[in-house]
Amino acid sequence: MKLMRVGELGQEKPAILDGNGKIRDLSGHVADIGGAAISPEGLTKIAALNLESLPELQAGRIGACVSGTGKFICIGLNYSDHAAETGATVPPEPIIFMKATSAIVGPNDNVVIPRGSEKTDWEVELGVIIGKTAKYVSEADAMDYVAGYCLTNDVSERAFQSERSGQWTKGKSCDTFGPIGPWLVTADEVADPQNLGMWLTVNGEKVQNGSTKTMVYGVRYLVSYLSQFMSLHPGDVISTGTPPGVGLGMKPQRFLKAGDVVELGIDGLGTQKQTFVADI
Repeated sequence: MKLMRVGELGQEKPAILDGNGKIRDLSGHVADIGGAAISPEGLTKIAALNLESLPELQAGRIGACVSGTGKFICIGLNYSDHAAETGATVPPEPIIFMKATSAIVGPNDNVVIPRGSEKTDWEVELGVIIGKTAKYVSEADAMDYVAGYCLTNDVSERAFQSERSGQWTKGKSCDTFGPIGPWLVTADEVADPQNLGMWLTVNGEKVQNGSTKTMVYGVRYLVSYLSQFMSLHPGDVISTGTPPGVGLGMKPQRFLKAGDVVELGIDGLGTQKQTFVADI
């Protein structure tokens, strides 16, 4: 299933994409795409619906594909080829940092370059959406806790991230730096999350062209690993790292400016398109 949220900011309705590409209204059956609705039981309930009987929604703004996200957890340097382009060593354990949930926006919303930014960068990533509470789970059982997957752009301000001392979080959490969606694609529709092509363009030029095959730590491992340190809850998002082609790794380095248009996609998970604008 491809679950989504449609409507203006703060007024999104839960929806599902039917087999003919029509957006169907789920608001008569679930309060939102999040919480109990994305539990195993909630997804079973949605799957049993006759989609053709649901009201059709007109295409409009698409919101973030999940609501009520308590934690937006990111994994750093998780692609061997990306680590190489930045001159970094693949870490012996996953690098974990948090992106503030206030950064979350819809997949096609404008991204605001923060005041003082000179190094705003892009990162196409596979997002993992948790469907039930996970604590101390084994790798063998880890996938039982995954509701589905989404496309994410881990927008980053590299100077804030690495040149201002302290942790990476402040370079990752600026308002609008977390576009997610367009869909939460349920796990049953993704045969192998470790074999998905992914790409990103800047002003029509392809700069990232990779695959989740080169992830160092895969989805199964990450869910289990993170659950050893903190409980994962329904609606939490894990952004799993990016392949090579980020602006930081280019020679010379290249960063985003107002007016630039970024498009990105992952096989089966849809596409995003963002215009970058200056903060005012």
